[in-house]
Amino acid sequence: MSGFQLNFLALKEPLGFIKVLEWLFSIFSFATCGGYQGQTSLFVTCAKTNLTDNQTMTADFGYPFHLNTVLFKGIEKICGGIWQPFRLTGDYSSPAQFYVAIAVLSFLYAMGALVLYLGYRHLYQDSKAPLIDFIVTIVFAFMWLVSSSAWAKGLTDVKSVTYTPNIATQCNHTLYVCHPGTEPHMATLNISVAFGFLNLILWAGNAWFVYKETNLHTPPTTLSPEQGPPPSSK
Repeated sequence: MSGFQLNFLALKEPLGFIKVLEWLFSIFSFATCGGYQGQTSLFVTCAKTNLTDNQTMTADFGYPFHLNTVLFKGIEKICGGIWQPFRLTGDYSSPAQFYVAIAVLSFLYAMGALVLYLGYRHLYQDSKAPLIDFIVTIVFAFMWLVSSSAWAKGLTDVKSVTYTPNIATQCNHTLYVCHPGTEPHMATLNISVAFGFLNLILWAGNAWFVYKETNLHTPPTTLSPEQGPPPSSK
């Protein structure tokens, strides 16, 4: 019979259980990175001591981290002059989008594999599907290594660019002086990097259990009860 046959026993095996973890962790990965929104700020004081038009300028940023398009906003006039448009620097969208893309693709593949394990296990075992599954699992493990490493480096750069003492030294003007303001909260992005490397461990570890399902893995031969012990050599 080649139709859909739902069987949850696969979830009790490492092959199915780890796939569920891969599915969940991929959701956490793209949610923590792709859903991030943060804010950094500068406290601006007047260069002339007789003026006290102090203001806080804020810049909102988030995924996909086109930071060079993010402007500090507040009021247009300050310290008897006009606030000069000032923006963050750098574009870190490539590592962020690459990381999220791998997470989304992992989510979709893990979901499809679970459908195959739970509903079509009889077809999975009697076809070349395990070999294809093994190759794809190895590819995803490698892609998680590359994307997580790239995003970890990208996040380090994002932290440096949004670090308010670094920003303050770049926005000073003859009319006003910029001081470090509130630092953006990066805990969610730190967690996204951790999930990336956890996904790497999951996919790399799962490769062994998928490999055992392929015809490349030959289990050791055992003696049948009718067979005696092998003849001893003298």
